[in-house]
Amino acid sequence: MSNTIIGYHAIEEGLKNAPGGSILYIAREMGSKTEVLENLARMNRKTVVRKIGKPELDRLAGNSDHRGALLVLPSKPQSSSTARRMTVCEFCSALNEDDGALVLILDGITDPHNLGAILRSADQFSVSLVITPSRRSAQSNQTVIKISSGAAHYVNQAVVTNLNREIEYLQSQGFWVYGAAIGGESLHATIFPKRTALVLGSEGRGISKLTEKLCDHIVAIPTTGNIDSLNVSVAAGIFLYEIRRQQA
Repeated sequence: MSNTIIGYHAIEEGLKNAPGGSILYIAREMGSKTEVLENLARMNRKTVVRKIGKPELDRLAGNSDHRGALLVLPSKPQSSSTARRMTVCEFCSALNEDDGALVLILDGITDPHNLGAILRSADQFSVSLVITPSRRSAQSNQTVIKISSGAAHYVNQAVVTNLNREIEYLQSQGFWVYGAAIGGESLHATIFPKRTALVLGSEGRGISKLTEKLCDHIVAIPTTGNIDSLNVSVAAGIFLYEIRRQQA
């Protein structure tokens, strides 16, 4: 089973740890940026470079906006950060008693562009685990990897069938769970413990009612604008920055 990656920065990250049998397809008609990718692929030595016509590349990319390059990996890429798919139980079992951690729980984020941007912030602020539900949620795919600029390769992720059950399990493992919602305590007045889980909901409906009830605290970003909320990916970056600032 192969994994295809498009987008210059996403391919650049993918080439760093591309396994044997990987193929970098480059459109003959394209220019200098693809030459940089070609050089990276040849340095990797595990990746074969193939130059093909743009119509053939369009077909391989499923008519996605490939910008002249497509990386095909024989399996899901593994990075030096050991990022991987895991269960929440596996994640908690690997923590020592005194270890802190930051978990990001995404409740109903259906836009892959938002998910990609959130994963980029999750990588930048060293989120320990990102949890998404298996239904009614965007999942990692070509678009998500591209929007994240390859950051999706570096973030541990868990896809679960019952988000609320996993929240209760995290609480049993010493995590305090904070839900992001309008009307909550000001972010700047909130003290986050060393084991923090943050729940973000969709822009339309926010966190589901039952999930919100399970949260230990509700927090909000104080704003002064004319609309009632920030884009969820922007909010994620602000929350993660403040939590990590306190934990530093």
